[in-house]
Amino acid sequence: MQILRQPKQTRRPDMNSIPLTHILFVSTALFCIGMYGLFTRRNMITMLMSIELMLNSVNINFVAFNKYLWPEKLEGIFFTLFIITIAAAEAAIAIAIIINLYRSHNSIDVEDATELKY
Repeated sequence: MQILRQPKQTRRPDMNSIPLTHILFVSTALFCIGMYGLFTRRNMITMLMSIELMLNSVNINFVAFNKYLWPEKLEGIFFTLFIITIAAAEAAIAIAIIINLYRSHNSIDVEDATELKY
């Protein structure tokens, strides 16, 4: 006779069990990785991804501070939704510029885009 065992139910950690410093450390690491990628890469798509990474680290900060300082208010969530909306519009415009640049120069290297300066 085979005994069927119920799987152990693990309790998921809630936001209060994770210290704020850990969340801020992850956010700072994401921001620094994004800044490093923005300053060291010459490919426009990689630079765009780095900017998006930096914006997402700011979103993590907004949500974390909203949860820890004012858990009953939603200002941090609204700022996050606003930043996500702006980031989506920025990504669409940047990809359109990158596609036009590739069509005219056959390259997406930043150094090849000298006529965009003036």
